[in-house]
Amino acid sequence: MLKGNIKLIALDLDGTLTQHKTKVEERNRQALEALQKSYPLVMVVAGTCERVYNQLNRFPVDIIGNYGLQESTIVRCGGEEQLRILRDARIEIDRVEVTRRIEELRRLTPYKDYVGDTVEFHPSGAITFPLLGTKAAAEDKLLFDPGREKRLAIYPLVKEYFWDFNVFVGGTSSFDIVPKPYDKYMALKGYAEGHGIAESEILFIGDGFDTGGNDEPIVRAGINCLRISDYRRFPEQIAALLGNS
Repeated sequence: MLKGNIKLIALDLDGTLTQHKTKVEERNRQALEALQKSYPLVMVVAGTCERVYNQLNRFPVDIIGNYGLQESTIVRCGGEEQLRILRDARIEIDRVEVTRRIEELRRLTPYKDYVGDTVEFHPSGAITFPLLGTKAAAEDKLLFDPGREKRLAIYPLVKEYFWDFNVFVGGTSSFDIVPKPYDKYMALKGYAEGHGIAESEILFIGDGFDTGGNDEPIVRAGINCLRISDYRRFPEQIAALLGNS
């Protein structure tokens, strides 16, 4: 895709700019600043807008969170930049039924033991199925399934049990379960239409394009994509967009 044809760059966060749920290192933040000088940017993410804003060290950018259930922008108030939530959908979920399905999945898979709660319900209506439990140690989660093989092995089963949701391999040890029709493609499409940008003028930068990845719906829809293979090399991998290669 030629640089002159890009009217919007959309980015994933975890695995693309930083490790899961950790703050962006200064080098990657500087690369993001350089991108923003040349292109309009929007973050399209699984987490909440506030969490992502803080991970970015309060970088001023539009954010579409929770697979499109949330949206935020940056406004100036009293000389300071503040996060303003523009949309905050709250979809009612049958928690008893969801918990029943999760417990059945645990019975059918090796993940019967867990720390904390068996499932995490988010205010938006999104659900996290944490295989190690909601209170598992961060280091245990990072080491659990770096290649996603364990989760991909049961991904078809989780999709079967949550046939009425969209299911993605999320984080480092969990599944994201999202009310239909929400996914990253739907979120990005709505944002682009609202800003008069054609899908052919979008470049999406992410890392989760493979089966079950939460960026998969975007690449399957035909959006131009740039895969980040290692977030620690983000500046090098976007260099061509800045004319540095």
